[in-house]
Amino acid sequence: MNLYRILAFAALALHLAWMAWVVLGWLVTRNRPVSRWLHVASLLYSIVIMISPWPCPLTLAEQWSEARAGLQPYQKSFLEHYLESMVYPDLPPGLLTWCAVSACVLILGIYAWRFRRRAVGRW
Repeated sequence: MNLYRILAFAALALHLAWMAWVVLGWLVTRNRPVSRWLHVASLLYSIVIMISPWPCPLTLAEQWSEARAGLQPYQKSFLEHYLESMVYPDLPPGLLTWCAVSACVLILGIYAWRFRRRAVGRW
């Protein structure tokens, strides 16, 4: 196995870890202000990357590494390539993106609900 394949796998693993943090991070941020604000920033960044024309840096790193390893890099976004092709093969690409954005907005709503229920000092 060459170095570029290892880098491509590392980019994929980091991408999956990022997605887990974005989707599940709200479960571990209660009473941890620094983690909470990092998670909110992660959610906002993820929304911007999903709806903007800019590609995700991790996707670019994975595609670059795959090309250097002699593999055919995928041309779609990470969500379209991995999730849509395996889980939802017949959905339009935009629908999957908007579902992911909606999940991030829902999690931001959880934070807003928490903020509203508690005093600012205890949030």
